[in-house]
Amino acid sequence: MAKNRNISLLESELYYLISRFLTTGPCRRAAEVLASELEEYQLLPGRLDWLGNEHPRTYEDVIAANRHIAPDHLLQICKQIGPILDKEVPSCVPGVHSLLGSGKQSMLRTAKDRDRVRFTASSYAALHRGRPPERPLNCKNPLPLVKVHRGRELTGTQRFSSINPVSNYQHMRLHRRILGHLSAVYCIAFDRTGLRIFTGSDDCLVKIWSSFDGRLHSTLRGHSAEITDLAVNYENTLIAAGSCDKTIRVWCLRTCAPVAVLQGHSGSITSLQFSPFVKGSKRYMLSTGTDATVCFWQWDVNNINFSDRPHKFTERPRPGIQTVCSSFSPGGMFLATGSTDDVIRIYYLGNGAPEKVSELHEHTDKVDSIQFCHSGERFVSGSRDGTARIWKLHQRQQWRCILLNMSATIPGAEPVSEEESYFKPKVTMVAWDRHDNTVITAVNNHLLKVWNSYTGQLLHILKGHEAEVFVLEPHPFDPRIILSAGHDGNVFIWDLLQGTNTQHYFNMIEGQGHGAVFDCKFTLDGQRFACTDSHGHLLIFGFGSSKPYEKLPDQVFFHTDYRPLIRDTNGFVLDEQTQQAPHLMPPPFLVDVDGNPHPPRYQRLVPGRENIAAEHLVPQLGYVATSDGEVVEQVISQQTAEPEEVAARRNSLLDQAIRQLQQQHDRQYQTGTEAAQGDGAGPGGQAPALAPAPSTPRRVSVNDRAEVQSPPNVGLRRSGQVEGVRQMHQNAPRSQMATERDLQAWRRRVVVPELPPSIYR
Repeated sequence: MAKNRNISLLESELYYLISRFLTTGPCRRAAEVLASELEEYQLLPGRLDWLGNEHPRTYEDVIAANRHIAPDHLLQICKQIGPILDKEVPSCVPGVHSLLGSGKQSMLRTAKDRDRVRFTASSYAALHRGRPPERPLNCKNPLPLVKVHRGRELTGTQRFSSINPVSNYQHMRLHRRILGHLSAVYCIAFDRTGLRIFTGSDDCLVKIWSSFDGRLHSTLRGHSAEITDLAVNYENTLIAAGSCDKTIRVWCLRTCAPVAVLQGHSGSITSLQFSPFVKGSKRYMLSTGTDATVCFWQWDVNNINFSDRPHKFTERPRPGIQTVCSSFSPGGMFLATGSTDDVIRIYYLGNGAPEKVSELHEHTDKVDSIQFCHSGERFVSGSRDGTARIWKLHQRQQWRCILLNMSATIPGAEPVSEEESYFKPKVTMVAWDRHDNTVITAVNNHLLKVWNSYTGQLLHILKGHEAEVFVLEPHPFDPRIILSAGHDGNVFIWDLLQGTNTQHYFNMIEGQGHGAVFDCKFTLDGQRFACTDSHGHLLIFGFGSSKPYEKLPDQVFFHTDYRPLIRDTNGFVLDEQTQQAPHLMPPPFLVDVDGNPHPPRYQRLVPGRENIAAEHLVPQLGYVATSDGEVVEQVISQQTAEPEEVAARRNSLLDQAIRQLQQQHDRQYQTGTEAAQGDGAGPGGQAPALAPAPSTPRRVSVNDRAEVQSPPNVGLRRSGQVEGVRQMHQNAPRSQMATERDLQAWRRRVVVPELPPSIYR
């Protein structure tokens, strides 16, 4: 038989160690046979002479030459491999070593093997209560959804509380506080995507912000008094604002163009909502006012046309009655309103037109908070009589209620002091949790009370606020969480199951004390929430990093925010200085509260100014004399180019063509007007007034009866403060006169995207 010498030294030594190991155990005959075969095939380590030539050796010669090697030498090597390998490449079960292991327990594993984690089909079905396997950090590939769902079918579902513990909400923190209004901000809302924030303030402005980085996208002007409520329609195409000026203004969210000015109330607007009720293309928007009227405004979702005359219900049994709150049922079939005459009124929309179907008289004082549940025909009402009532619909429009007495205490709690026993409790706000199992009421003694919505049992009393609470906001999908905020500047996130505080924030403003928190809303995904306060701030909270908000200045205003407006008899407005509709004006400058332009790095945050050259981002300022002889600082021009460059631009072919078309249009209009009027001109032969500029909407007529109004100077934040940004209406650069090119680009912009019908229906 041929000799086999084509083996390495390591293999020869391994053969020898195996034979030595066999001699210590019961397999001695196997050891003798193996030793003879090693000599026969010359598989033992050889001997080298002084010339480097290799010579074969016998088994006894190898033993004599390696007397330091014990018979169990191979076993000792195997015992030491495991701990040494665990230090370099940890196994999945530390301390357990096997020469026969596989995967992360294999003795041949490497660092790359840690990234190759595979789950067999049986491991998905063997999960505890079907909990989907949590992918390890070293697993790069996503888990197959088919196997995950199959495992859930076999073993059940996982509890939400174990996947998302309440302690996770401790990581929500303040991303940014932004000063964007000169007065208190009582209204805030998110669009249906959660990407835009709307704020309505006592400075008569509605502003649109980005919830992702805090940028100011647009300012909606037109109201002449404080904003009282905001509402976004379910299609995410319109925003409506109610005001103390007795009007409702509706804007298109895509272009910020005014859609309607609704003038159906004789008092301030107290609540405003879009109804979820859908019948073909017909929709309803509801408004209530201090004139004790309930108005249903019908509009068409296809052409966005609002009816001029609403379905109006006047509920004033005696002078001084006001309708102060309202709430739609989940499907929009029912509307519940509360008023100062202690009566709850129920309206029904299912018969083609709104109709009043019930009046509930159980309360003995004014009803100023009301809220339908998220599913079903139940609502809760809060009253100044110290009670709340949970109402449920029974047959034939019969509503039955469960009484919640705010004087109730939890058995075993501390006894009420004598001073507190004479205190008359009043309900300031009501809310449901997301699954409608509990009702939360805010009481004027600064306490929050949690009730079982089916039995009326008092479950918890939440303590922490030091002033009245007017904000209760449930989490959009987590029934354990509710947010509260009040005039004491405190914002709390509560665990309703345990009755404990999970997260707390105090709205302390440097140099001004605390700011009362007036409104708060969650995004639909629950990742962020935003608050507004008494000093004009917008506060954005959320999970994750605050880095996207760091590039924003602390004070964010447009220099056109407080310019005077021209109003026609229909309520539509033009910018007084440029004679243009506010939504058609070019991108404004970003200024601080004193009206000073921000540096160029901030000016690029204005939508539409991202790609403007740096020398054109900040306006040039100069001093000019007014008609009264006063010298003021004024924007001279945004253009800083040389005169030759400016002349060349003015002489461009495109601008010349636009100028010629404008002149031709003006001549034709003048000729047609003179021919139509004939001798109708005045004795002096004066020509009629020129038509408005082409960019002026037709529904706005600038005539002698039009009046110039500025928003009232309300709610300045500090005594003796210079108005600052309010005086920016004097600073109108010539470049702020929009060209046709600007208007075309501005009409194509999308401020808030529209939702596809598959999402909101």
